[in-house]
Amino acid sequence: MKEKTLTRRILEEREEGWLAPYAMRSSCSAGRIHGEEEHSYRTAYQRDKDRIIYSTAFRRLEYKTQVFVNHEGDYYRTRLTHTLEVAQIARTIARALRLNEDLVEAIALAHDLGHTPFGHSGEDTLSELMEGYGGFDHNTHGLRVVDLLEEKYPDFPGLNLTEEVRRGIIRHSTPFDMKRVESGGVPGPSLLEIQVVDIADEIAYDNHDIDDGLKSGLLCDQDLLEIDIWTGVEERLAKELSGAPPGIRRSCVVRGLINLQVSDLVKNTTERVLSLGINDVSDLSGIRERTVDFSPAMRKKREPLREVLLNKLYRHYRVVRMSQKAARFLKELFSVYCDNPEQLPPHAYGAIVERGKQRAICDYIAGMTDRYALDQYKKFFEPYERV
Repeated sequence: MKEKTLTRRILEEREEGWLAPYAMRSSCSAGRIHGEEEHSYRTAYQRDKDRIIYSTAFRRLEYKTQVFVNHEGDYYRTRLTHTLEVAQIARTIARALRLNEDLVEAIALAHDLGHTPFGHSGEDTLSELMEGYGGFDHNTHGLRVVDLLEEKYPDFPGLNLTEEVRRGIIRHSTPFDMKRVESGGVPGPSLLEIQVVDIADEIAYDNHDIDDGLKSGLLCDQDLLEIDIWTGVEERLAKELSGAPPGIRRSCVVRGLINLQVSDLVKNTTERVLSLGINDVSDLSGIRERTVDFSPAMRKKREPLREVLLNKLYRHYRVVRMSQKAARFLKELFSVYCDNPEQLPPHAYGAIVERGKQRAICDYIAGMTDRYALDQYKKFFEPYERV
């Protein structure tokens, strides 16, 4: 018997049969800003995911800072590798909870598209520079990227993503993020798929920052000895890791930590969905607290780990020094362009009429990679650098 081609209709029927009743179906999407015909064999969220992967902003994440600036080493995480790790963890959680994996993956792949060069230091700097000109934060800018700044289609600006993915970008929030806009004009409840990406982001950066911190030497094994969640996983793996090299031991413990947290999250979230009486997507609109979450015990266990990262890694003098250096780079670039906008490339200069000088310059700088920003700085301020 000949198998049917796997069409969008069949995929949507599979969603209906497999997804939990409170999961977001692609057939129920609120749609796109600019009307388009549906694809023959991809759901709306699969299409969004593909558009994000092929975007210029996504490719630039390869050379944008996570914690360590790009030129500090090839083996540290970048915004791109971090994004891929978030997507992998988020898919695992979504699958276990029977949520929409395609929607989760699309949001995860897009969640950092609005990040500046040089990580949170770059964002803080642009936020300061844009006071009085509409402000800046990476969620709002991420929405600008997918709605306006990407140039891929003849009939509309941006990527024309679904409302649900746009909502996931503007509402993305973790404890290390700045205060966010409430909705950015994107209506609807905080879907469980959005919440999954938020917490997958937490899991990914906590654990890979430990890994990178140890590799860099900014963290040492001694820093982790008083953290129960770390030593507990180490003890459970002691027998199988006996005699293993330090790098393998570290990788196994990090993997064990991720597994422990994901398992706790899935169990606790399942219980919370039942206790909160969530039976449909519409039930989420009346719930203000986070539904997708760790158990209180796991939250408590994670606190010492996060304190070590904050005090020993993020506030390490080398990281702080690079952050301050990056802030100076961006401030001086911004000033140079404001003083003489004719130095901007044509596409950025041409945007001034429509967006205003400061916003056009901000959009241009926010889109830079670390190395491009450094190259531009050299061209302006090193006398023998070719322009």
